Amino acid sequence: MIELPSTQTLAKRIASKTAQQVENALASVRPSIEDLAALLSPAAEEYIEQMAEKSAEITARRFGRTIQLYAPVYLSNLCSNRCAYCGFSADNSIPRRTLTLDEAEEEAMILHGRGFNHILLVSGEAPGVLGFEYLKALTLRLKNRFAAISIEVQPLTTEEYAGLFAAGITAVAIYQETYDRKTYDQVHLSGPKKDYDFRLETPARVAQAGMRELGIGFLLGLSDWRAESLAMGLHLQFLRKKFWRTALTVSFPRLRPAEGNFIAPAPVSEKELTQMIFALRIFDHDVGLVVSTREHARFRDGMIGLGPTRYSAGSCTAPGGYGNPQENTGEQFAIGDQRSLDEVSQAIRNKGHDPVLKDWDAVFQKSGARNQKTETGTKQQAA
Repeated sequence: MIELPSTQTLAKRIASKTAQQVENALASVRPSIEDLAALLSPAAEEYIEQMAEKSAEITARRFGRTIQLYAPVYLSNLCSNRCAYCGFSADNSIPRRTLTLDEAEEEAMILHGRGFNHILLVSGEAPGVLGFEYLKALTLRLKNRFAAISIEVQPLTTEEYAGLFAAGITAVAIYQETYDRKTYDQVHLSGPKKDYDFRLETPARVAQAGMRELGIGFLLGLSDWRAESLAMGLHLQFLRKKFWRTALTVSFPRLRPAEGNFIAPAPVSEKELTQMIFALRIFDHDVGLVVSTREHARFRDGMIGLGPTRYSAGSCTAPGGYGNPQENTGEQFAIGDQRSLDEVSQAIRNKGHDPVLKDWDAVFQKSGARNQKTETGTKQQAA
């Protein structure tokens, strides 16, 4: 298990960085974690244009002029957790629904008909109604119809992740929400999610199970974004070193309006989000960077070619919302970019880039072939 420095320690580390250290980070061929701290610092704010230029150059060299597209399928908004920031929190009085397997398949096929080849299965954390067996059964129904199927659900065991990989799941997204232990305890009022360490260990379990791709991130707006970003950089560095066969992605979900009217205690501006994306790209040239429809069209269009490699499109965050948009209630959060797949694709082409709907095929996925033997039971101190 990884042990991270405290948020206060990371914040002091970042605040101490100078303009000269930012320039050194920009000139570095293999940026270190200290270089990342410099790029996240207030001193780097004067270097945003240089950071954008370097981020764009790295992204074009590593990923080409492409943006991969996907859409989420919300399976259930039932949740056993009480999270202050989430529309699905057990405290909120919203219409609750869990799709049957037939209904979930219908929702996925609506997206297939719209041209999507990559989908993300999402649910609240209610393993009693939507657990391993449900996900396996749905995956077996869908795996020959989509190039890639990802999940964003409750933490599972290593054995369950391996079983889902064998069934056809290609990727798992699991967000820490906040790396700040004090804030984590304050916003997770009760439920299984209140266990900070179990959640922090989950990405390693995913990778150990041999999953092709693993996504991490935190919810922007809960704590100091600079310290959170450095903690995520340490987490990313740890996972890349231990599980080199697993592709890694980072998402940047900013808090959006949701049921419960939670007010972000540490809101993150677009300028700050931009600095964070550039810093992560310069730090890790290979990591996929995901910007979802939480963000508005203007921001997403402006970031094409500068760092992000994957966008969602045509999204709905309520179970059954694609088939019955008039009954689109019980959503997790409000969407910022309401455009369809075709509209987002055109925006990408307008920037001289190619929208990519398929970059993987299920035929490449052989069950049990990628189990990674590692030392995840041993604690490691992050640098």
